[in-house]
Amino acid sequence: MFESLKNIRIKDMIPEIEKSLNDQVRYEATASAQYLSMACWADVNGYNGIADFFYTQSEEERVHMTKLVKFINERSGQAVIPAIEKPRDDFKSLRELFEIFLESEEFVTAQINNVIFQCLEHKDYNVHNFMQWYVAEQLEEEAVARTLLDKLKIIGEDKSGHYLFDRDINTFQIGDKQEE
Repeated sequence: MFESLKNIRIKDMIPEIEKSLNDQVRYEATASAQYLSMACWADVNGYNGIADFFYTQSEEERVHMTKLVKFINERSGQAVIPAIEKPRDDFKSLRELFEIFLESEEFVTAQINNVIFQCLEHKDYNVHNFMQWYVAEQLEEEAVARTLLDKLKIIGEDKSGHYLFDRDINTFQIGDKQEE
């Protein structure tokens, strides 16, 4: 009985959805590289707490990418590991750094919503279900980015405020997520 099951493949992935998932792999890889570059900038400029925050963000994006790669391959698709462009590494201020962070998270959210839309169009409820984790994750990521940017807007260019922001960035909570 089980011998006959060996030749049964998981339903082949719909090509448009496979392409969108592979595009998402690229977006996650790009975000990971960008956040790593942001961590380096913060490190070089004496913002150790912010550097740690972005090192962690970079690693999270890499984990998101790997989760997608495994899922594509498990669904009889072919994950494509992308070449990515050199990330930006010249930032003028902490505020600019966190504006880019928010823009990146909003972009990733829009792309995830595109995958969800395609899943519904093609009635691929398995991928739709899988992507719900990313939807929830993006809600948290955007909330973190907005909150941090709001704090920096309040602080303005106050050096003492920047010092405290850097010191405390990894201890604040948003919803159920605590940055450590």
